[in-house]
Amino acid sequence: MYSQGLNQPTEASADSPEQARFQARIDAEDKIEPNDWMPDAYRRTLIRQISQHAHSEIVGMLPEGNWITRAPSLRRKAALLAKVQDEGGHGLYLYAAAETLGVTREELVDQLLSGKAKYSSIFNYPTLSWADIGAIGWLVDGAAIMNQIPLCRCSYGPYARAMIRVCKEESFHQRQGYEIMLTLSRGTEAQKAMAQDALNRWWWPCLMMFGPPDSASQHSDTSMQWKIKRFTNDGLRQKFIDATVPQGHFLGLTFPDPALRQDPETGHWQHGEIDWAEFKTVVAGGGFQATDRLEARRKAHDEGAWVREAALAYAAKRQARKTAA
Repeated sequence: MYSQGLNQPTEASADSPEQARFQARIDAEDKIEPNDWMPDAYRRTLIRQISQHAHSEIVGMLPEGNWITRAPSLRRKAALLAKVQDEGGHGLYLYAAAETLGVTREELVDQLLSGKAKYSSIFNYPTLSWADIGAIGWLVDGAAIMNQIPLCRCSYGPYARAMIRVCKEESFHQRQGYEIMLTLSRGTEAQKAMAQDALNRWWWPCLMMFGPPDSASQHSDTSMQWKIKRFTNDGLRQKFIDATVPQGHFLGLTFPDPALRQDPETGHWQHGEIDWAEFKTVVAGGGFQATDRLEARRKAHDEGAWVREAALAYAAKRQARKTAA
């Protein structure tokens, strides 16, 4: 899986001097850089997380790209085009960060196209109306920001630095989406109903974005020990709910959760039971848009083969000229 020529993964016993020095650097908030020694498990965890993040950015272009030609105004079209372009850029930043760990971008893309690699389950849901674009910006990007801001302090330097720019752009996307929802909520009855319908369909999948409950999470403990993650899944989910529910109330919308209530003592908003069976089904590629999403990515990959071939031929030609000179 790992390319030749970079710092190769090595493993040491849990109580080895290398492991102790590595953990001491983590505890001291030092950044781990590509040429530094790192445990193989740390490298594997980062490749898994960063590649899934990159895949999510790339696949996430599809549900929004579906509405570029149908945006209700030229201003909305230009803003949506810019946002989709941003998401593609985020994927490129993240693929580049993963490459510093010794895996090639071609390997990562092949894993996505073969269905071996995962991406965020949220992007397997369809965008049925223009209000969905607002809901994605407000809710999906809002949840992403909650997840990603702590990653700016991730222990692995290239990932942390990539996330600083990503988070700045995602913050703009979130505000853009909320503004769409605000406009619809202050519009006609039909427009407000459209906004309400979008909230009804996107709310629960957004809560699932933070991953399974802490009691069922497979990776949280080691990721937090290595300071790849800073907060648990449930902790981030609670922060998102506490921030988002008042925003929805300001819009005059109703959350599709009859059990939603604010604890008078803690101030936290308590939510109802999440359908984790649906989450597992969507993650596994069942139902919704999973097949369409991968087919669209495979089609784009095949149709773009000539661009990759031309770029490689051009690079080879330039290298030949340098060698001859």
